[in-house]
Amino acid sequence: MKKDLYDLLLDYLEYLEVELNRSQKTIENYNHYLQRFIEFIDDVYDVTSPEKITLNMVRKYRVHLHRFETDSGKTFQTSTLNYHVIALRNFLKYLAKQDISTLAPEKIEVGKNPDRQVEFLEPEEIERLLHAANGPDLASQRDRALLELLFSAGLRVSELISLDREDINLERQEFSVRGKGNKLRVVFISDTAKKTLQNYLSKRRDIDPALFVRVRTGTHKDADAEGLRLTPRSAQRIVKKYALKAGIVKDVHPHTLRHTFATDLLQNGADIRSVQAMLGHANITTTQIYTHVTNQNLKGIHDRFHGKKKAKT
Repeated sequence: MKKDLYDLLLDYLEYLEVELNRSQKTIENYNHYLQRFIEFIDDVYDVTSPEKITLNMVRKYRVHLHRFETDSGKTFQTSTLNYHVIALRNFLKYLAKQDISTLAPEKIEVGKNPDRQVEFLEPEEIERLLHAANGPDLASQRDRALLELLFSAGLRVSELISLDREDINLERQEFSVRGKGNKLRVVFISDTAKKTLQNYLSKRRDIDPALFVRVRTGTHKDADAEGLRLTPRSAQRIVKKYALKAGIVKDVHPHTLRHTFATDLLQNGADIRSVQAMLGHANITTTQIYTHVTNQNLKGIHDRFHGKKKAKT
């Protein structure tokens, strides 16, 4: 008995998990995008068989996506539209590998994403942000260590909150982190980050293994606390709190510090391949969103040296 698209989608999601070792977030996204396509052609064309998928169906589906409005009345960004198409093409490639007759994936073209603009903090802004958490209490020490580590290691917020105390080697000032695609990479911490982490950990009285934890107040004592690990949302609130305190008008979030980390490296002469490795990007094209930095540096060199008359000796 032939499987329909709903059954084949389940097979594909298992393939992503087991064979390709994709993260749960990636699998959730693919499920969301592909469910939307399958439900569309089922509702509009009464089609659930892969061999009946046509290029015209895909074209009408893309028109549907372009006109789709969320509950808040917003339409999809170009990048989101392309994620839907990429997911569909990859699904069709999987079906072809399984010798299942369907639309050839190469017939579907993916639109060009607009150039990404990344927002980062200037050196004076990052200094103000880091020094905004300057209190002697445990919460302030935690927040300073969290900010320093985000900037020093260029971590994603998911990587940050998943760290345990035993993961950090303060003596060597480096440790391994598991990023997207379950890939390990080595990250490094600065002398300042090391010091703030030491200060924070010396004040901890709980036994929770997590590196960054909620700080209980009032009648609750940290020594009795279990399961205190910060959530990504908590980390975001902490970053925004100190950005506001530092008087920074930009929309600052944890990923802003990751952008600032990469920008700082490039501005100080690091090559893009090294930055790619430290960020854990699988593809160099992802890292190239930071080329605006090197472009600005090149402009400075051009302004300094182009068209200048050599001094006579």
